[in-house]
Amino acid sequence: MAQVHLRDVVKKYGTLEVVHSINLDIADGEFVVLVGPSGCGKSTTLRMVAGLEGISGGEVAIGDQVVNDLPPRERNISMVFQNYALYPHMTVRENLGFSLKIAKYSQPDIDKSVDEAAQILSLTPLLDRKPGALSGGQRQRVAMGRAIVRHPEVFLFDEPLSNLDAKLRTQMRVEIKKLHQKLKSTIIYVTHDQVEAMTLADRIVIMRDGHIEQVGTPLEVFENPVNTFVGTFIGSPPMNLLDGVIKDDAITFQDGSSLPIPPGYDLQEGQAVTFGVRADNIMPVGHALPSGDHMAEVEMTVDLTEPLGTETLLFAALAGTEVQAKMLNPRPVQSGERMIFQVMLDKCHLFDAETGATLRK
Repeated sequence: MAQVHLRDVVKKYGTLEVVHSINLDIADGEFVVLVGPSGCGKSTTLRMVAGLEGISGGEVAIGDQVVNDLPPRERNISMVFQNYALYPHMTVRENLGFSLKIAKYSQPDIDKSVDEAAQILSLTPLLDRKPGALSGGQRQRVAMGRAIVRHPEVFLFDEPLSNLDAKLRTQMRVEIKKLHQKLKSTIIYVTHDQVEAMTLADRIVIMRDGHIEQVGTPLEVFENPVNTFVGTFIGSPPMNLLDGVIKDDAITFQDGSSLPIPPGYDLQEGQAVTFGVRADNIMPVGHALPSGDHMAEVEMTVDLTEPLGTETLLFAALAGTEVQAKMLNPRPVQSGERMIFQVMLDKCHLFDAETGATLRK
């Protein structure tokens, strides 16, 4: 397997620059997920690594070799696409072995590689079927198998699960995670789904408008977002954001209400801030996680509920802004009911009101 290095990589279409001088180091055997909204440059970045898009500036290296000018077939990578890209007239066995046949491998070597890939992905009973006789999840496993047989240094996945229904997506996430554990391979995976990113990645690369906003483990980017964009993009439901001003050692909101300043911040009187709190950290008294050392209580009127089984999402207004809170061990809640909520201040965040950047020391 191999490391992948991106050095000041730029992509332009004419005068329009869509990827802006990004830098990224991916370790040998690491599973890295590029995530962000549509149009953020994540798929373009992946395609530059694959050689399917030219590089307008900078360098891409796989292992110790700069591959800017190498065609895809010479980069020792395999790519799994969103649309499977299987040959409909070929059997699963023929699809799996096709690239090896083109590369003029001997038939015994092709058979050995195909059988190994089929065993890894539980495709052996399907080898004589054609793609039209397979489910979406089975087709995606064939697409992954076709990548495996080539024994590449790097696997590239471009939104491979977006065509599957919710149940199949969950199953295939597990399959891909198991595949990585078996092969110990370097994987770069692109998705717009932050749940996929959180569950699959060793590290997440969060992109916006052709820039990398933050790189870190799933836990790091969830617990310590560098700005409001990351805070609201990672995590479901999104982080609640409220505008306020530092006044008398507290955060004063637009309606005049206030909350204590979370620990870990050095702020100035009159400083404009954005207060961030996740639904997991604002819960009704009696239906909350055990209390920490830094807590506050607020009273809110519940407008709407979303029962989710073991928990319920509550929609309410805090300081004139709609927020989402989480209720554990739920009971029925009526619209208009007033409830006392605990705010776990040590889990809350403060950002600069103008730039959105974190103010944590």
